[in-house]
Amino acid sequence: MKRQPAIPGLLAVAVLAFAGTGLAERGDDTNRKSKNGKASGEIDGVSIEMEYGRPRVNDRKIWGGLVPWDQVWRTGADEATTISFDRDILIDGESLPAGRYGFFTIPGMESWTLIFNDTPDQWGAFSYADAEDALRVRVTPAAGDHVEILTFAVEGKHVALRWETVVIRFEVAAGGG
Repeated sequence: MKRQPAIPGLLAVAVLAFAGTGLAERGDDTNRKSKNGKASGEIDGVSIEMEYGRPRVNDRKIWGGLVPWDQVWRTGADEATTISFDRDILIDGESLPAGRYGFFTIPGMESWTLIFNDTPDQWGAFSYADAEDALRVRVTPAAGDHVEILTFAVEGKHVALRWETVVIRFEVAAGGG
């Protein structure tokens, strides 16, 4: 499988310096309904960065409606969500090499499949190919407070997705690869 290399030293510093812009590789969001978002942080010495489109609930049925059950979802809006790790890691105990990945999910009523795909730069999930998956991990969704705009965050040892009243978390640790 093809791999995206980890971002080298000085470039990583430049990327992190502009992390607040939210634009980076996602392009100008001026005319988009779903604005660009960025989440970054460090867990166990691993730098993590996510870029994603931030759709709103807008009084819509999200789970099993806008986002169908048991189908691959870009896990955001517009371009596929991406996630980068500057070191080899473990995701819920499973090895994943350092690099930049397309982050997709398959939402289910009882469990979700998290997908780290070797093709990060794609529009939505229209070109998604499971043959390019570097890792799949199953997690259990949790209930949370209502969150109007899809949000990712680095929280302690976890990366968390919050949208509508659903919370999805996965643990990150240094190692693996």
